[in-house]
Amino acid sequence: MGAVVLVARLVLAGVRRRRAQAVMLVLAVAVATATMASGLSLRGVSDALYERTRAATAGPDVVVLSGESGPAVTRALASLADDPDVVAHHGPYRVVHAGLTARGRTSNVVVHGFGEKPGAVNRPLVTSGRWVRPGGAVLERGFAAALGAGVGDRVAIGGRSYPVVGIAVAAATSVYPWGAQIGPGGGPVDYSGLAWMTRSDARDLASSRDLPVTTAVDLKLRDPAATGAFREAHRELPLVAHFHSWQFTAEQDMAILRNSLPILVVGSWLLSFLAVTGVAALAAGRAVEQTRRAGLLKAVGAGPGLIAVVLLTEYLALALAGDVLGLVVARLAAPLIASPTASRIGEAAGPGGVTVAAATALAVAVAVLSALRPTLRALRTATVTALGATARQPRHRPWLAAWSALLPAPLLLGLRLTARRPGRAVLQACATATTVMGIVALLTLYAQPERGYGLDGSSVLPNLRGEHDRRLMLAVTVLLIVLAVVNTITFTWTTAMAARSNLAIARTLGATPGQVSAGLSAAQLLSSVPGAVVGVPLGTGLLSLFAAGNAADPPSSWLLGAVVATLVATAALTALPTRLAARRPVAQTLSAESA
Repeated sequence: MGAVVLVARLVLAGVRRRRAQAVMLVLAVAVATATMASGLSLRGVSDALYERTRAATAGPDVVVLSGESGPAVTRALASLADDPDVVAHHGPYRVVHAGLTARGRTSNVVVHGFGEKPGAVNRPLVTSGRWVRPGGAVLERGFAAALGAGVGDRVAIGGRSYPVVGIAVAAATSVYPWGAQIGPGGGPVDYSGLAWMTRSDARDLASSRDLPVTTAVDLKLRDPAATGAFREAHRELPLVAHFHSWQFTAEQDMAILRNSLPILVVGSWLLSFLAVTGVAALAAGRAVEQTRRAGLLKAVGAGPGLIAVVLLTEYLALALAGDVLGLVVARLAAPLIASPTASRIGEAAGPGGVTVAAATALAVAVAVLSALRPTLRALRTATVTALGATARQPRHRPWLAAWSALLPAPLLLGLRLTARRPGRAVLQACATATTVMGIVALLTLYAQPERGYGLDGSSVLPNLRGEHDRRLMLAVTVLLIVLAVVNTITFTWTTAMAARSNLAIARTLGATPGQVSAGLSAAQLLSSVPGAVVGVPLGTGLLSLFAAGNAADPPSSWLLGAVVATLVATAALTALPTRLAARRPVAQTLSAESA
């Protein structure tokens, strides 16, 4: 217990002394784990929303559809209700395929002819207004949201005007825009919304406008899991029929999230890498302090195990705090990410056990990778050496000194700072490449042509899946840029602190504060230039693993602009820390180093 208390006190003291670093680690880990948890929990959240909607609307276990209509089709579908495995049914009912216009927007729509009193199966839940009545239409909620229509508005269906008397949700069909499960003739159909009318209104609509009509029946089975066996038992129906099980509908709900999982999971990898590079830079910046701290612990009798626990626990504790914060954010964001349409109801459950374990493993990996190297270095340093530790003196390279002497003073300082600490330069280059990869992915996504949901394939109604993918990619890219901004400032400041004595000497030899500031900025740019250039092909290569074969490439001017903007932003972000470091009094710096 004494050792535990000691470790806790030392960790708390370390966190209090370095609050900025603690906050950065917590936020960086939270961003990465929230993104990963959101991606991994997409399917579970989508399934939960479907199950909640299915329970609230008495959703059928099987919907059987025919691309034909008429008495013979109706009789054949009605005969399915006589199967001993069927405990309840609804229909057969008419499905009319038409066009709809509302608020100047057009769309395909399927109109289901239902009774004014809901049946035992497939009872749509009215969320606003009332259920169908003669002369009125009820719109599916996801479809209504896309149209911007509400109760009291008027819509034109098949050229006839109807008032919207209600908004409802149902689980018998997939989410908007896949309201039409088959088309006339039984083939695939375009994107469509869903509406309900009374049976007589649907019949009059179809007959007056000579619109295509299909037929459907909803079935509730004794064993909801036996949908496959039921389909096989009725393959000999005297018509072409399509059996859509509730499992199929739940799977179709995920179609709108097809690209969301790779965007979030791959984005979490990139965010995790940026978190590691940023925290590693801070850890390297306080390597001398860590070494002295390890020396003090050794001097009072602490063993290597206790020292390693003290040094690593601080990072692990902060990473786990960030993990908890990230999981909370993922829980709050789940409904927005997993339900881009309003076609489902219910509260999304939080990330499951596997997702929590994966996010926690990611947080621990970030902490260990960030702290392992400085911790091992502190443990390997002798006690006497550790107690008198000073900044590590870089190796002297005569060829570099002779060659760089020909350069202007700012570039000379920048090149020497980069060459003396190549590990930090590599980290900066990798961080820049990671950021450019995210920007390239965003630009590529915006370069893809999107087919809207209008009657003619135009963008009269927006493509929900494309818009959802763009919003997610934009969010991930913004997070990447925010971490990159923090990392750039961190790299610049730690470089300035590690080289303060060398920069002070340069100033005694005639370098001005402006030249010193420009030299620190040049050091960051020398690392960022190769990273930005390499990030473009890395980004396009990564996207090729997930993109469709006919994906469009973004214009070269966009990619060039991304590289230039990244470098300009890097130079701008280094201005403040370099100016502060360059204006530190020379005498104060040299006296502190000699002490």
